[in-house]
Amino acid sequence: MVSFITLRFLDILDIFLVAFLLYQVYRLIKGTVAFNIVIGLFSLYLVWLVVKALNMELLGTIMGQFIGVGVLALIIVFHPEIRRFLVFIGTNYNVNKVLSLDKMFNAGKVKTISSDQLNAIVEACTSMAEAKTGALIVITQNSELIEQINTGERLNARISAGLITSIFFKNAPLHDGAVILKGNKIVAARCILPLTQKEVKNQNFGLRHRAGIGITEGTDALAIIISEERGFISFVVEGKIEENISHKQLSNRLEKYLITS
Repeated sequence: MVSFITLRFLDILDIFLVAFLLYQVYRLIKGTVAFNIVIGLFSLYLVWLVVKALNMELLGTIMGQFIGVGVLALIIVFHPEIRRFLVFIGTNYNVNKVLSLDKMFNAGKVKTISSDQLNAIVEACTSMAEAKTGALIVITQNSELIEQINTGERLNARISAGLITSIFFKNAPLHDGAVILKGNKIVAARCILPLTQKEVKNQNFGLRHRAGIGITEGTDALAIIISEERGFISFVVEGKIEENISHKQLSNRLEKYLITS
């Protein structure tokens, strides 16, 4: 007697959740070296299944031992990607808001940047773009970027156009690296940022662009990049970069993310 497979609602939900998680993992590793490693491991697993089906004892035993420690190996090899995935989930799906973690730990941040300081950032970026002065400015939101701030020189100075442009002056001691802004302060300069691991299609992108993309992939920070070669202003959020935007467009982007209504 043929028994039919029963399909419950929870089974459908289970399949949907697994598919959703696999899609998010694919989005994170697409275009990176990790994607090629995953393809290699999957191919190796398929070979192992064929070897088992053909009863090739010696080769099957060797490959089985390798597969047995596969989970530990994956954690070691994909440590950066796992970290980025967890940050991605917490940032993009507002887990802290759903669970009210900000209120629970009194960690809610008040955006204290004023319109005048926002205009000072835009003014500084416009001036540096016209002079083709390379610059990388990172603005924190909920992510405090403590690790990155600790790699640079602490300033804790109020935001001003003159100070920002002087920091990135070519012969200034702090012009290398990124400037990090937090609230109404220039917190640190000459900070080291993680580079994106994704393949960058634009061949004109240098370390500034790769660092600007990299810091916004794993955090909710904003990045502004001034190209030294072309004088273009680029704006980056969530790892997505807008190139060659005007000072008005930059002002609109900053108001959208930083000025509370």
